Amino acid sequence: MSTDPAIKEFPPGPSGLPIVGAMPRSILGGLEFRERMAREYGDIVHWKGPGDHFYQLNHPEDIGQVLVHNNTNYVKGEQFQRVLRPLTGNGILNSEGQEWRRNRHLIQPAFHPNRINVYAEMMTDQTEAMLDAWTDGETRSIHEDMMELTLRIVSQALFGVEIDRYVDDIESAVNTFLPATSSLSNLLLPESVPLPSRRRMAQARETLDSVVTEIIQRKRANPGEHDVISMLLDARDNDDNPLSDKQIRDEAITLITAGHETTAVSLTYTMYLLAQHPEIEEKFVRELDAVLDGERPTMGDLSELTYTEQIVKESMRLFPPVPSIVREAKETDQISGYRIPEGAKIFLSQWVVHRDNRWYDDPLAFRPERWANDMQSSLPQLAYFPFAAGPRRCIGDRFAMLEARLLLAMIYQNYHLELRSDRNLEVVQTITSRPKEDIRMTIHER
Repeated sequence: MSTDPAIKEFPPGPSGLPIVGAMPRSILGGLEFRERMAREYGDIVHWKGPGDHFYQLNHPEDIGQVLVHNNTNYVKGEQFQRVLRPLTGNGILNSEGQEWRRNRHLIQPAFHPNRINVYAEMMTDQTEAMLDAWTDGETRSIHEDMMELTLRIVSQALFGVEIDRYVDDIESAVNTFLPATSSLSNLLLPESVPLPSRRRMAQARETLDSVVTEIIQRKRANPGEHDVISMLLDARDNDDNPLSDKQIRDEAITLITAGHETTAVSLTYTMYLLAQHPEIEEKFVRELDAVLDGERPTMGDLSELTYTEQIVKESMRLFPPVPSIVREAKETDQISGYRIPEGAKIFLSQWVVHRDNRWYDDPLAFRPERWANDMQSSLPQLAYFPFAAGPRRCIGDRFAMLEARLLLAMIYQNYHLELRSDRNLEVVQTITSRPKEDIRMTIHER
């Protein structure tokens, strides 16, 4: 315990049950629990779990201390690893310290701005192929379409392969794994306990292992110049040893899952929002007509598609694809006058901060225009962080922003999408945020 009387021990927070504390409420309550904690207890909230202390930070300055200013003291931690390691192994998302730095160094060239420019045409080619398969007047599952489209893009751009024969297996594995991560028993019980959710997660990993192993074998036989798999196959560690197949598989699975899931849900939410705001869609289409004049969008057009970018940023504010970040304190720290003990689990919620009326006027309204005139520069640094921040900021942020703008531009050049699903969208938190129910839309040619 700190001897400084100015440092307080625990901030306010919810009470809980014996042994398990408030942890079941925090898991089962999802995003509503995060919002309620901020509303009832303020900028820093504390609750207990079985043998752990949990803190939710709701102020940008406190979040900045964890992600940026004192980031070396905060690691992904045991809870994060328990959830994701069964799928992504020790890839860039999970690894720490020297291993993480090595992994990021190896993968970084694939996301260099010059390389990302090359991906633009792949993105528009794949989108055109999807649109060619659409039929005027049909009703489609938009989330399913976006999941398949972004999967095809990430596979071609980052792995240099067409994945027709893998699509169903990959989607089935991801759709099995992610819901299982939010199982209360999976998070509360020791990893040695066999659970149905853990069996499903293991089966999903086996499926993805099989797919990625086949891709690696194809790339060994026919390596490419710039794709990630070929780069990892050529890579050497500090002792000039090649990476093991397991290391390559871990990175490949991480990029497959993270590289399409987050963009797919972001696009789904954006289309859902546009369908409910015809005046915004109309302004969006006017910009597309004026800038593109019926031609496919290119990298060179993006600087003029300013309203398109504002739409994407506003959608990711209201519906951040990753709604919360988890960290664990390596050593005792102090935040906002409170002692944060070693081993404490820290929750940083984009969902909460992005909807805080201290930073955003009418925060629940979908208003892309709020991002005009460099509004973001007037915000506290971490009042908007859809891609996290600091050294562990998402390595694919430029890729994702490029993809979202190009895909939306092509879709809305050609189609108006009419919402057929419930207008009250319910979001489920796993690692990402996902719509609880299928989002169906009828497509109308322009």
